[in-house]
Amino acid sequence: MTKAILALENGTCYEGVSLGKQGKTSGEVVFNTSMTGYQEVLTDPSYSGQIVAMTCPQIGNYGVTDNDHESRGPQVAGFIMRDASPIASNWRASDTLHNYLEEHDIVAISDIDTRSLTRLLRSSGVMRGIVTTDASRMEQAIEEAKTIAPMEGLDLVQHVTCPDPFIWRDDMDLGNSSEVGNFTLINERSIKQRLRIAAYDFGMKWNILRRLTAYGCDVHVFPATSPASDLLAIEPHGIFLSNGPGDPAPLDYAVANARELIASDVPMFGICLGHQVLGLALGGKTYKLKFGHRGANHPVKNLATNRIEITSQNHGFAIDSDSLSSDVEVTHVNLYDGTVEGLRHTTRPVFAVQYHPEASPGPHDADYLFQDFIDAIESRC
Repeated sequence: MTKAILALENGTCYEGVSLGKQGKTSGEVVFNTSMTGYQEVLTDPSYSGQIVAMTCPQIGNYGVTDNDHESRGPQVAGFIMRDASPIASNWRASDTLHNYLEEHDIVAISDIDTRSLTRLLRSSGVMRGIVTTDASRMEQAIEEAKTIAPMEGLDLVQHVTCPDPFIWRDDMDLGNSSEVGNFTLINERSIKQRLRIAAYDFGMKWNILRRLTAYGCDVHVFPATSPASDLLAIEPHGIFLSNGPGDPAPLDYAVANARELIASDVPMFGICLGHQVLGLALGGKTYKLKFGHRGANHPVKNLATNRIEITSQNHGFAIDSDSLSSDVEVTHVNLYDGTVEGLRHTTRPVFAVQYHPEASPGPHDADYLFQDFIDAIESRC
């Protein structure tokens, strides 16, 4: 077994065992508290540029399967585990996690104290770090970690967006789209027509596309830098802004396009980074969270209904509620820290949430938001 180390910018170093590609990787070290869904985490483009530590003590015990990808392959910069299962004990598994990481050239480390690491990141905030199989270069790795570009100010969207526009098909990911995470497709529901959605791909999870399709939509996906006029040219019934990685502040092109689309009065829905882009387009400001929200059990209060939703989340930035204008209403708040989890424009058909209503696996409490989007569209058709 090859030794590996995790070196953090504050001088802390953890020794463990290499799992995956041998070599070195760098990025922002964050933690995710989900007990399942490690493959969805690995393939979520929102984790681009980040080394993800899973707090669940054993990872990999149900293997991996082609049906659970959230994109065309792993997107994380690196992966951290306490105990990596050597076997895949599940009838759906097509391979072990170990083989999967090796096949996709992901540098990973196991056999480290992830409880200690999580407590450190929770107390001190997320840090830049290096995972390397050259365990003899500990001091050099620590110094190198200090030189990694911070997440603030980075435009990572252009690394993960699609290169060309396309129309989503359920079979594009080779997965079983008839049922995803216990969501059943409802393509056969009675609607006047198939709804045409223009979607910006800032690093979109495939389950968002599956859910929109399930609600009777034909989704036309556009690269993040496409001008707003390209989206409006297809005469969409609705416009969607996806999740994605990194800091929303440097995405001037996305914010400018969002402003133009808001002015078109076509119903708009944003998730995660799309929520932040819409917040900026509506005049708000964003800021970096100390250690972010990453997991599948975050309680969010819907201020309209006073109901509590258990949500899946993955973000490191948030909208400053005090920066929002009087025509923007906060609709959801995080019960852990009071941060903004949803907003809507009071006179235009625009709304967004910070969390992931499409999460699979994960709680389904927020799937109603897709229906709200459809209702906003059909009220104007």
